[in-house]
Amino acid sequence: MSVWDAKDALDELELLSQTAGAEVTDRVTQRLQKINGATYIGKGKVDELRRLVASRDSDLVIFDDDLNPVQVRNLERELKCKILDRSGLILDIFAARARTATAKVQVEIAQLDYMLTRLTRQWTHLSRQKGGIGTKGPGETQIETDRRLIAKRISVLKEKLDRIDRQRTTQRKAREEKFRVALVGYTNAGKSTLMNALSNAGVRAEDKLFATLDATTRSISLGPRTDILLTDTVGFIRKLPHSLIESFKSTLDEVRESDGLLHIVDLSHPRHEDMIAVVNATLQELDAYMKPQILVFNKIDAVESGGVLERMRDAYPDSLFVSALRGIGLKDVVERLGELSRGRSEEIAVTLSVTNARGRARLHELAEVVSEELLPPAGGDGQDQSTLYIVFRAPAARRDAILRETGARPVLPTEERPPLTTPIPRLEQ
Repeated sequence: MSVWDAKDALDELELLSQTAGAEVTDRVTQRLQKINGATYIGKGKVDELRRLVASRDSDLVIFDDDLNPVQVRNLERELKCKILDRSGLILDIFAARARTATAKVQVEIAQLDYMLTRLTRQWTHLSRQKGGIGTKGPGETQIETDRRLIAKRISVLKEKLDRIDRQRTTQRKAREEKFRVALVGYTNAGKSTLMNALSNAGVRAEDKLFATLDATTRSISLGPRTDILLTDTVGFIRKLPHSLIESFKSTLDEVRESDGLLHIVDLSHPRHEDMIAVVNATLQELDAYMKPQILVFNKIDAVESGGVLERMRDAYPDSLFVSALRGIGLKDVVERLGELSRGRSEEIAVTLSVTNARGRARLHELAEVVSEELLPPAGGDGQDQSTLYIVFRAPAARRDAILRETGARPVLPTEERPPLTTPIPRLEQ
């Protein structure tokens, strides 16, 4: 890792620490050929940290990498203060930010998974030791008891989360007829601000990391008969703990099952290209990288150098440049979302009884009617057997719902198109 990479990593760690409520007094780095198995850092650096902690009267030292239980124990013994690693810090922030029951369950599962290998005799409050069948009885060691209690608690929480997942799956199925777009991006890129600007969603938006943990979905109109669902999701970050990705599966399913992605990038951040790489790597882990994606560079009003804007326009010619906070470029986002949703649409031919006025009107509400013509009556006598031959454009996922609501009958590809009479006038929109 270069000096600049280390500085950027510590800048982010400091912001994470401040988000968690810590006051940062010092930053320490060390170049090592090999990680010290006992204390992670070298003996000389441990002595330096001990003096620094004593002089500052510090009660917490945070490491940017994950530590194993032995390293944490040894460092706490040497430094006489609490030791926290990056994953533990992120989990602490998630715990403080969780608002809904779903987020709280997800965070608690991640915390318990994290603590399972870091037991310190602190879980006996969950249950008393009991003898008999199915337990080890009084002879069980304290650590074994703690481990069993945590595993039992995780099992209970996962059952609860499974119930929530089933409810969310039902909700997602009810929304399948609409085109779904997920907002993704590095944490604090401005996803929630953009969500609010496009949909008046009222999502909590702060200049802090992980201000949003819960997926929020809102319907936005892109024009006549063109509504899509926009979902704000949890932000990604470098070295996001794997336990969090697993626990937040139900929230991140919104990304997996979306029809397209709106990838938001903080252009004012000096390492915005690294952030793009982190998000893309996380999307690959979620099997969502191949989805249609619109790259949106946000916070252009905060970019100090005009050269940065020009360089990124050249490097990403198909991307958008906006300021969600000031409302700059939002029209371009709406237009591009419309293009994305129409790109998944298809032309569908149906027949509809000429007497079904309500079904015809509903079809004009739900879809973009391309053509509408009158078929001659099957018997040729002009009496009540006339039908409409209609071609409309709509997302494939909405096809069955539109047919149900209108009573239209799909024309199969193998059917021969019947002779048509003069096109009939369109309905007034």
